[in-house]
Amino acid sequence: MTDDQLLRYSRHILLAEIGIEGQERILGAHALIVGAGGLGSPVALYLGSAGVGHLTIVDHDVVDLTNLQRQIAHTAARIGQPKVESAQAAIAALNPQVQVTPIMARADAALLDTLVAQTDVVLDCCDNFATRQAINAACVKHKKPLVSGAAIRFDGQISVYDPRDIKSPCYACVFSPETLFEETRCATMGVFAPLVGIIGSMQAAEALKMLGGAGQSLAGRLLMLDGRSMEFTEVRIARQTDCPVCGTPH
Repeated sequence: MTDDQLLRYSRHILLAEIGIEGQERILGAHALIVGAGGLGSPVALYLGSAGVGHLTIVDHDVVDLTNLQRQIAHTAARIGQPKVESAQAAIAALNPQVQVTPIMARADAALLDTLVAQTDVVLDCCDNFATRQAINAACVKHKKPLVSGAAIRFDGQISVYDPRDIKSPCYACVFSPETLFEETRCATMGVFAPLVGIIGSMQAAEALKMLGGAGQSLAGRLLMLDGRSMEFTEVRIARQTDCPVCGTPH
């Protein structure tokens, strides 16, 4: 670690749970962020500022004026630019030492199969059920930990699904891929701006804890936030032996 890095990351290094060894693990890590919107913005900024060595960001969309109410990685000057490039510029302004790979594409199964295999942790910051299921399937296949967050209106949720632990459920154990429901989107339902910041920051925290070897993850627990009353509810979740994705006996 260079003198500049020792100074830049000194407040992490001072934490006994992280220290120099934990920060070095963070510097050598590769995280995949799927979605560069409301959740992906704080995730990308916090992982970048914390020094995660390589960030791959996937999103197919461009910056729009309506995004700026909550998607803090983007600016009015970058309206019309691909979100992945806007996020890359925001991270570079904070920490030019971080390598960022922007991929302007839809995160389909084939792309995820390639990208997930190359990373240490995956952060689901997307906004649709089908992509969430595809991300989960790739994480189960390649045994990569998944930090999944969601937010709509005043309601948010977060959990960690860690296929490295045979007791940990996967996303499909909790939200069956066979479930049929109507998608809810910010464009039609609205979203409270700070809510995505709260959930996204928690996603970044869970990823950094795992990469740096600090604390205990949310694996096996689903944390739900009611932003109206600012109350958290925790639900214990278990692996399902009949899960169509991870239910194969070990």
